[in-house]
Amino acid sequence: MKVLVTGGSGRLGTAVVDGLLGSGHEVVSVDRRPPARHREQWFAADLTVADEANWALSRVRPDAVVQLAAIAVPFSRPEAEILRTNTALAFNVCRSALEAGAGTVVVASSPTVVGYGAPAGWVPSYLPIDEAHPVRPWHAYGLSKLVAEQVVRMFTAQAGDRMRLSAVRPCYVIGADEWAGAPTQQGHTVRERLDDPSLAAGSLFNYVDARDAADLIGLLLHGAHEIPNGETFFAGAADALAREPLAELLPRFHPGTAAAAPTLVDDAPAFSPARAERLLGWKPRRTWRTELR
Repeated sequence: MKVLVTGGSGRLGTAVVDGLLGSGHEVVSVDRRPPARHREQWFAADLTVADEANWALSRVRPDAVVQLAAIAVPFSRPEAEILRTNTALAFNVCRSALEAGAGTVVVASSPTVVGYGAPAGWVPSYLPIDEAHPVRPWHAYGLSKLVAEQVVRMFTAQAGDRMRLSAVRPCYVIGADEWAGAPTQQGHTVRERLDDPSLAAGSLFNYVDARDAADLIGLLLHGAHEIPNGETFFAGAADALAREPLAELLPRFHPGTAAAAPTLVDDAPAFSPARAERLLGWKPRRTWRTELR
């Protein structure tokens, strides 16, 4: 396939481009900043501008699109800017993909749509959290990602089988250099997040290796016609980013989880990747125990 990856210069985008190239696909990356490698596959475009998104998709005419472009960290920009930017990106890319004749689109969402960490308090309906869990975002980033999921559903209803869409909720993405000690997106190293549980508590200790998330996205492209159109999938590691069981850790930092947390035995994560395994055969292969150096 010819695959267009938006946001291909980012933490997850780099792994997706690498993975797709390694699988033999023709890959074009679109981002406002150049990538660290594969620059021959990249060009710049501001996809928040509808005409520029149309131009980019028309230029490439891809078979499939992976929409990763976004302001990727909550509160890293003014709230209104995050909401405006991320929702425009999701809508413009999906619409332009449809008009350009793309057959498959995967859109990045986020576990933050669930609403954990809300200042007014948060109580999970159950643990581990799966795709059926109620959503209640409390900041602009989480809301923008919920809107992105609704954009997927809108174009699923609009396009029918002309275009197969899915949304993926990658957990806290950790790249290969971060296993080796580079700072994560919050500025701490992985080891620091393990040594001080308060650093990872805000995300419910969720994480995923960038290569595992890229593998899931590759499966979503290959298996688009074998799963229901418009599905949403969590992409998370098979364990938690913690040395202690979450049954003990979560109630310490999130009192509202006390009743549900005992279901998380041993090193079980707070987010379940079971749907991706059931429908696509995807299993995360990497954990902090195997990758941390």
